[in-house]
Amino acid sequence: MRVYVAGPYTDGDPEENTKNAIEAGNQLLELGYSPFIPHLSHYWNLLYPQPIQTWYKYDIEWMRLCDVVLRLPGKSSGASREVELATLLHIPVYFSIEELVASSPRMRVQR
Repeated sequence: MRVYVAGPYTDGDPEENTKNAIEAGNQLLELGYSPFIPHLSHYWNLLYPQPIQTWYKYDIEWMRLCDVVLRLPGKSSGASREVELATLLHIPVYFSIEELVASSPRMRVQR
């Protein structure tokens, strides 16, 4: 199952927000999901800067291919817009990894 990780990026420290998104993505990966972490463009943009609208369009194209959206906590107008779009596209939105896992028990990894 492909999971789009939506959460704060520019509100607060982008580096810390990227780290938080990677931590969530890693948890999802360990649980058997395939996370897409749009925050990783933070590092790409350091090498090849793009206008922020380029990254927004890029992220949305990937979100359209995901099965669900995980909305991380924290203030974020961009993540809020992503949740709105996901809702319009009938992509389920979850607000915690626990909620996501509870809704899809087939993804639980046996340890």
